[in-house]
Amino acid sequence: IPCEFEGWFFKNTARKILWCFLQPAFYSLRPLIVNPKEPSKWEFINYGATITFNSIIYYFFGLGGVAYLACGTLLGMGVHPVAGHFISEHYVMHDGQETYSYYGPLNWFTFHVGYHNEHHDFPFVTGKNLRKVRAMAPEFYDDIPHYHSWFKVIYDYIMDDKISPYSRMKRVTLENEEIERIRARGGLVK
Repeated sequence: IPCEFEGWFFKNTARKILWCFLQPAFYSLRPLIVNPKEPSKWEFINYGATITFNSIIYYFFGLGGVAYLACGTLLGMGVHPVAGHFISEHYVMHDGQETYSYYGPLNWFTFHVGYHNEHHDFPFVTGKNLRKVRAMAPEFYDDIPHYHSWFKVIYDYIMDDKISPYSRMKRVTLENEEIERIRARGGLVK
């Protein structure tokens, strides 16, 4: 969920284009600001590995090598057509529907990550089998909004004035006591 600044600032077309370029930074850094958690030993191992490998790249290839990696990340997760899945997965593009599936050819290269509604309905079905879920139950998936182009997702996000970083669904998190009360009544499976 975006922070207050994102929702306020990235509202018009030009700023949403900028947001798409910077999406990887927001996607990775936002949790550190909005909902910081104490790093575990695995985060410290990751920091160490990242610093080590980036230092090696800097040593052998200079600042250009490190800049290449940073620019590749920004382009690959920002305005690259496959990055459209970040938007289509959890942005409300049509009222009443919070996630969208993508049924285009790039699914073959992305482990079928585009079958996102199917994934939400059956989270334990592997990616390669999500297309089979759609084939078995077309009455549930064929008539709901979906995309055949991730580029179109990015285009719609940028050009539609009704869509902004705030176009997200936020669920209420239950407290432990509420969960126990629901379980006591026979609800919620572990």
